[in-house]
Amino acid sequence: QVQLVESGGGLVQAGGSLRLSCAASGIRFSLNLAVWYRQAPGKQRELVANLTTSGTSDGNINYADSVKGRFTISRDNAKNTVYLQMNSLKPEDTGVSYCNAYAVGTDWVQRNYWGQGNQVTVSS
Repeated sequence: QVQLVESGGGLVQAGGSLRLSCAASGIRFSLNLAVWYRQAPGKQRELVANLTTSGTSDGNINYADSVKGRFTISRDNAKNTVYLQMNSLKPEDTGVSYCNAYAVGTDWVQRNYWGQGNQVTVSS
């Protein structure tokens, strides 16, 4: 079955960088829509960035105002992996990051999938 496996989180000091990865397995088609969310403790889940692809090229990309100029969403079609490069991290970026994507699995049915979550902690 389709799985989204996240990696790359951790603890960094303010101003540091992390790269989150979201690798899809068990799919027939590459991800056509990927979204990164984050959720701070006790807070609502927040959309961080999304990416829509067409064939092998990236389509539309959108970022939350709070991360524009600091975060970059991208993908590697050959690896069915979506990335979120996070630079100039701030303490307010702390939270659990989740990737979300629509994909077609072995039954040829498109479904929505979530990664398991990835803790990002930014110290002052």
